[in-house]
Amino acid sequence: MNDATMHAIGVEAIGIGKRFGAFNALSDVSMKVHPATVHGLLGENGAGKSTLVKCLLGYYRADEGSLLVDDKEVTIERPADADALGLGMVYQHFTLVPSMTVAENLVMARRNVPGVIDWRSELAQLEDFMRGMPFKVPLTVEAGSLAAGERQKTEIVKQLYLQRRFLVLDEPTSVLTPQEADEMLGLVRDLAHSGQLTIVIITHKLKEVAKFVDEVTVLRRGKFAGAGLVRSLGPTDLTAMMIGEPHAPADPERLGAPVNEVRLEVRDLRTANDGGRAGLSVDHLTVNAHEIVGIAGVSGNGQKDLLEVLGGQQPMQSGTIAVDGTPYGATRAESQALHVRVLPEEPLRNGCVPGMSVVDNLALRSFDRGETKTPRRWLDRAGMAARARSMIQAYGIRAPSAEVPIGVLSGGNVQRCVLARELDGVVRLLIVANPCFGLDVKAVAETRARIMAARNAGTAVLLISEDLDEIMELSDRIVVMHGGKVVHEMPAAGADPQEIGKHMLGHG
Repeated sequence: MNDATMHAIGVEAIGIGKRFGAFNALSDVSMKVHPATVHGLLGENGAGKSTLVKCLLGYYRADEGSLLVDDKEVTIERPADADALGLGMVYQHFTLVPSMTVAENLVMARRNVPGVIDWRSELAQLEDFMRGMPFKVPLTVEAGSLAAGERQKTEIVKQLYLQRRFLVLDEPTSVLTPQEADEMLGLVRDLAHSGQLTIVIITHKLKEVAKFVDEVTVLRRGKFAGAGLVRSLGPTDLTAMMIGEPHAPADPERLGAPVNEVRLEVRDLRTANDGGRAGLSVDHLTVNAHEIVGIAGVSGNGQKDLLEVLGGQQPMQSGTIAVDGTPYGATRAESQALHVRVLPEEPLRNGCVPGMSVVDNLALRSFDRGETKTPRRWLDRAGMAARARSMIQAYGIRAPSAEVPIGVLSGGNVQRCVLARELDGVVRLLIVANPCFGLDVKAVAETRARIMAARNAGTAVLLISEDLDEIMELSDRIVVMHGGKVVHEMPAAGADPQEIGKHMLGHG
């Protein structure tokens, strides 16, 4: 591979339209990305960003419009066509083959792989290539054994290794520490400005846009909503384009201070090793009433295990968990008796039954209990429907009907359903994991406001999130996990994200 053969290319989409049946996903959308620049593609969920990119990369064929690459009209009917033109993408969901090593993933991703591979030579070349990367990935380790952050880095490294000339990054920093995010975005910006690559970044993080992006295109409801140079557009301008309103919803108001009343106490918690990774080793963790404790950490450092233990999905080898001083084993009966609620990551997959109706999903916690919380032998369908209608109205859930399967709802509305269910009634301890992942601006604001309202009402909240901005905005106290252990703790007020990032990497 010869770096001299690499050069950034410009790409332009003109009047793109895409229909799915009677639904217009895109209507007359245009985007011009100049060569050797970093271009931001912005918009709420459902705005058409993914559809536009899939048309560009050959996963969809546009119904109207044209595509230009280096000022030449091209036809992209399949991903191989995009690949041949030097167009690539790093997806939010990983595409590495888990059972292959990182080196094997890189080499086998090339278009022309020799029938007999000289792995000694390939590894030597890869090691030389890796010396120019801002972060390192272990070449001889199986991709499936890597933590999420390492896999994300490997996906980016793979595209750079394949010498893409135009690269789309979909929410590229969602699992990175602040230092890693700045380093990676700085790298791709430098590659663009040096003329080697053209970059499109799909992101919700306006701070990243302001710092690393040259120009933006904004979509809203499948239509072009605006474009321009970032230096001429502030957060208010971008928000107005994205949601049609001049200001994003205000941050939720924090009322009162945490009280000295321990609601959750974890002591000497140990779990078994999993796939070669160390299990949990949490010596002490507490959450008080009227308090949000944020768990920060690079993905794969024990946060998921902690959530699964507290949610009853993973056993612990030793240790104790207490809620309000009462031993807690995370059974359904204990969670009901002690008023513990869990809002899992990816609620449609982990907290719902997609094929069941909205009504039935809203009743999953209470269907077998009567008004006095005594066991019920027969379903009260009328009562379930009435309760669902009340929740739908209170939480602004948008659904064609309360009887449709919850799986047909948008991500934001699924989140509203699960919030409505988990915050219904008395809640003394709320455990939430990545509650705003993949949500648009309005849904994020609504979700954070609900969590803060629970905290203000006296609920103890344990917030597990890979979004450090979210941790810092919502938390009263921040705990950092690394290698399955609690390695640092600090008040959220005045916390330095760079310092937190050091502890996330185990360098504190």
